[in-house]
Amino acid sequence: MLTVAPTDAVLGATITGVDLSKPLSDPDFGRILLALGDHGVLRFPDQHLDLGDLKRFSELFGEIQGNPISALDPNRPYPEVGILSNIKENGAYIGLPDAGQDWHTDMTYRDVMGFVNVLYGIRIPRRDGVPLGGTEFANMHAAYDALPQDVKTRLDGMTVTHDFEKFWEHMRQHKNSGRPAMTDEQRRRRPPVTHPLFLLHPITQRKVLYCNEGYAVRINELPQAESDATLDYLFRFQLEQRFRYTHHWNENDLLIWDHLGTIHRAIADYGPDEIRLMRRCQVMATKVFDPDFLRPARALQMA
Repeated sequence: MLTVAPTDAVLGATITGVDLSKPLSDPDFGRILLALGDHGVLRFPDQHLDLGDLKRFSELFGEIQGNPISALDPNRPYPEVGILSNIKENGAYIGLPDAGQDWHTDMTYRDVMGFVNVLYGIRIPRRDGVPLGGTEFANMHAAYDALPQDVKTRLDGMTVTHDFEKFWEHMRQHKNSGRPAMTDEQRRRRPPVTHPLFLLHPITQRKVLYCNEGYAVRINELPQAESDATLDYLFRFQLEQRFRYTHHWNENDLLIWDHLGTIHRAIADYGPDEIRLMRRCQVMATKVFDPDFLRPARALQMA
């Protein structure tokens, strides 16, 4: 029987009693959706999943974003399933090295925003028995709720421009990535997009603070100077300790988190010889705003 056990923190719950290598029933999927809205970050411990299992489970939530690594090796099985790792072969990373990326929300720079990240821990670095390479989250339901009422009133209905080039330039200038400046063709394929600053979450039907320092560049309805000051305030506010939660990994943890209701960062507290290997599917919000998709969750709420 599927059981949801919340953490004692502002985010997070552990789900047991379900084997994700097997198809889910509609009621179990509905319980997972409701828990995802309520808790933001869900841990499924001791899962034993192959690539096909991970792809099939991830696709329940929406379309999987294209994986940049698959372009380098188009013959890979299940190219939708990405790799996050610090392992190198022949001098090159076998996947995307993710250590230390700053606070962000994946895919806010796309017109179809991200919905969930599905991450499966295969090898977890440890030092003196303590797991390293945790993932830290902040709760954007709680951040919106805690905003002063005058701020909510003033900013209600406003929109934010999100730009992939902001992240790209940050990696160039501050992370020693060695990448060149974006080309005109890259800008054409990743143009800036606009999303609501206060987004109505489709599962909870509550508002969230939907902006993040990784990609948000402008509140469109404000003069530039006022926009800069307001975004700086919001970026600092959303990271107050009362909104934060850290997941400490174990091998065979399957973690799924809600991009609409959280922001996150990877903690780079391990060295190049302390191996971290994850499988990942990035799922876009191609289903979650459709009422039919939420029917299993709504049926449970009505029961």
